[in-house]
Amino acid sequence: MYFFLLNLAVLDLGCISTTVPKSMANSLWDTRAISYTGCVAQNFFFLFFLSTEYYILTVMAYDRYVAICHPLHYGTLLGSRACVHMAAAAWGSGFLCAVMHTGSTFSLPLCHGNAVDQFFCETPQILKLSCSDDYLREIGVIVVNASLAFGCFVFIVVSYVQIFRAVLRIPSQQGRHKAFATCLPHLAVVSLFLSTGVFAYLKPPSISSLFLDLVVAFVYSVFPPAVNPFIYSMRNQELKDAVWKQMTGCF
Repeated sequence: MYFFLLNLAVLDLGCISTTVPKSMANSLWDTRAISYTGCVAQNFFFLFFLSTEYYILTVMAYDRYVAICHPLHYGTLLGSRACVHMAAAAWGSGFLCAVMHTGSTFSLPLCHGNAVDQFFCETPQILKLSCSDDYLREIGVIVVNASLAFGCFVFIVVSYVQIFRAVLRIPSQQGRHKAFATCLPHLAVVSLFLSTGVFAYLKPPSISSLFLDLVVAFVYSVFPPAVNPFIYSMRNQELKDAVWKQMTGCF
């Protein structure tokens, strides 16, 4: 579990580091400029970290399933080698996803100016600058990645259905509480990740506006990585006591 949390922490740090520093630098220098190479790199690394995080969260759902439903076989099913192989598969899948998306996006000719209406080089905003109607490659990449994402979503849902069934069969209330406590942080992180991402890319065009697009992009690209460490840290009793002390001291 802690091995996957380390991966998640690295991905969160990478995701924020890809967009926020450049945005802050542009704000300080009162500019919105970014080189073409910088835009390609930013788009690639953002997709890489975001996709890999989703696959790592899927692997973590399996980790929670084995820990709750098959605790006696945890060491066998999720040994050190198995964890490394699953993490490597997640990172490799995220890399391939980023390569396909970035390659198909920047292979299109961009002739509608060079101003991206976003605080980072986001794929939908870049596609708006294209003067080509040949989106077949990008559509194909989207279909492939959407199928993988949906498969991961189904896997997570099925895993948690089995987890909740197993937890509800635990006779003691203390045992159920402990089992739920190990799963809720991951479930909260997955819910936050999916809800913000789905709203960002599937929101109705009728409610779209420049300001709303900026807010939504900030929420799904910065908010989850920033909140994830706090969610998992709340399992630490000392931290919870410190937060509660600070909250009660303010009133």
